[in-house]
Amino acid sequence: MVVTFPPGGSADTVVRLLVPRLTDKLGQQVVVDNRPGAGGNIGLAVVAKAPADGYTVGVGAAGALAANASLYAQMPFDVAKDFRPVTMLAAIPFVVVGHPSVAARTQRELIALAKSQPGRLSMAHGGNGTAMHLTSQLLQQMADVKFTEVPYKGSGPAALDVLAGQVPLAVVDLPAALAHLRAGKLVAFAVTSPQRLPQLPDVPTVAEAGLPGYDSTGWFGLVAPAGTPDAAVERLNAEITAALNDASVVAAMRGQGVEPAPSTAAAFGDYIRAETAKWAGVIRTANIKIN
Repeated sequence: MVVTFPPGGSADTVVRLLVPRLTDKLGQQVVVDNRPGAGGNIGLAVVAKAPADGYTVGVGAAGALAANASLYAQMPFDVAKDFRPVTMLAAIPFVVVGHPSVAARTQRELIALAKSQPGRLSMAHGGNGTAMHLTSQLLQQMADVKFTEVPYKGSGPAALDVLAGQVPLAVVDLPAALAHLRAGKLVAFAVTSPQRLPQLPDVPTVAEAGLPGYDSTGWFGLVAPAGTPDAAVERLNAEITAALNDASVVAAMRGQGVEPAPSTAAAFGDYIRAETAKWAGVIRTANIKIN
């Protein structure tokens, strides 16, 4: 199982929750191979070239499976041609947060403040081309506002600099912000997912707070090389979705700020196509390119 993230991150943590169950159910030792880099392209390139026998699969995210085709001038694979979707694994909601010194407490107040001083408010995110960067861009495009974007190497450092007052605003993932929000050290303006989060039930969604139709959620899922037999895809889907519906797994994932998101292979394929089209438009409008 090629994981396109380094050890210790949300995707890696979820995979390692699943591995013992898969090893037991499949009667095969499942080995995790972490291959981070190039927004997930390095790891998925390995999967694209692997034998299509069901014994090599890859865990990719919204970047490599949807957005990167519009971000990178050259790609080492074609998602539509080189992979078979197996199942979505999990969704990672984002939160728009601010330092308490920001003169706004709701999303509507924040948008009004940003419109009153275009480009003067800074918005941190987890790095150029990341899902958090695109989340910020979608917010700006739909609200018709302009923030000065400040890229960081990950969600954690971005949240810490907002906490320290070095930058006023950020789009970060839930694990990076939750403890600081509960302690009252950060302000939550909205969550970017379609529904409110069980961990932050009083924080509205971006859509609820004035931008109907807004939806930006980080996600990752499992793909196999194109040509992998139906029987292998169906078996993997059945065992993984069963594990993702297990109460102990659900509790462990939510404790990490991650929502289980099992799906059929067909539904995951449809979602990848929809996300690819959505982010292509956002990227084109913002003229974002990754060299």
